[in-house]
Parts: sequence; structure tokens; C-alpha cells
Amino acid sequence: MIGLIQRVSEARVVVGGDTVGAIERGLLALIGVEKGDDVGRADRLLERLLGYRVFPDESGRMNLSLATIDGGLLLVPQFTLAADTRKGTRASFTSAAPPVEGERLFDYLAAQAQAAHAHVQCGRFGADMQVALVNDGPVTFWLQG
Repeated sequence: MIGLIQRVSEARVVVGGDTVGAIERGLLALIGVEKGDDVGRADRLLERLLGYRVFPDESGRMNLSLATIDGGLLLVPQFTLAADTRKGTRASFTSAAPPVEGERLFDYLAAQAQAAHAHVQCGRFGADMQVALVNDGPVTFWLQG
């Protein structure tokens, strides 16, 4: 599983004009599911999302995790993260998990996140979403579970 995380001061996901998820300070995590991913990889990615140190301590060094600061986590499914872009001018999605499997693992990740952390919001799998954010830093990392 892929998690493209961005440290944000705020973020929200809108579907059909309705806000379906919003957070203040925390992480926006765009989630891509690849063929062969399983719950073990989802669990590992969640561990990294909650524990990755991207927030500044009192010295300004990135030493604090999302769990430490009790920040928000906005999970947004994004199958395009699994694209193969090495050739040509159009992405190939052969490495992306089939939609049913992708949705199952995204839903699993979301449920596990909500059980482990108090401030979790989610986008909607398969929906046309508008994502708005204020990237803090900017700080962006590519994580794999």
C-alpha cells in the first residue's frame, strides 16, 4: 500500500458539494492500493501514518508524530498512486488493485485507523472528490506499508 502524506494545517474532501471529511492540523494521506496488498500491509501503513515523525518539536525539528500531537488524519483513496508512469505519455494502472479489492483494503485501513486514533476522517472510495488543503511546510512524504 502507498500513502502519500502531507502535513497540513487544514484539509477537507468534498463530494457532490458536500464535505465528507475535514481535519485541522494533522496529515492528509492519499492512499493507493496495489495488487498483492493485504491487511498486513495496511496495518504496517497505519503504524507508519500514526508514528511517522513529521511535526516540529520545541526546537523546530521534525520529531513528533501524528499520535503524539493528537492531530487529525484524513484518508483519501487515490488509485492513481499505483500508476506506472515510466513509459509514454499515459499512465498504466496494471499494478493497481482491482476496485473491489482496493475498496476492501481502504475500508479496512479506515476502520483500523478509527479504532486506533480519535481524529480520523475519510474520503469516499470511487467518488469524484475535490480535495482542499493547506500544506504546512510544505512537508510531503511517500510511505509504503
